[in-house]
Amino acid sequence: MTTRREKIMEALTGTMKIDPDEYSPITSPNRIKSLGYALAGWLYMLRRQKNTRLQAVASLAVFVFALWLQIDALRWAILILTITMVWMAEFMNAAIEAAVNLASSELHPMAKVGKDVASAAVLLGVVASIVIGLLILGPALFDKLGI
Repeated sequence: MTTRREKIMEALTGTMKIDPDEYSPITSPNRIKSLGYALAGWLYMLRRQKNTRLQAVASLAVFVFALWLQIDALRWAILILTITMVWMAEFMNAAIEAAVNLASSELHPMAKVGKDVASAAVLLGVVASIVIGLLILGPALFDKLGI
């Protein structure tokens, strides 16, 4: 019989004991190949996900605007983190949608929940990025224009 402490320890450490090589037909011990898979995923997103192309244009526009405004290093760091957060949310959304589509070709209410919640995470990131962008770039624009 297992004690309460043993159950807690198993709950905390059980996942780390799982060897992914035992369950996944494709794992790469090669870091260069892993980087290639990541880049392939990014290229997939740019090719197949129209929102990602819009994000690319918006990201470039923000970078050019920030360069023009000559913002400081801290503001650059915040902008980069914010833009990255939105990109990551979009990538995770696509991954969740792909996994849900693979799991079942039938329409299921819980599949809809998974997809809608993942999409909401992207929306949350976009709204936050707009607010952060206005807070960072707005005052710099006013200074530049002498307002």
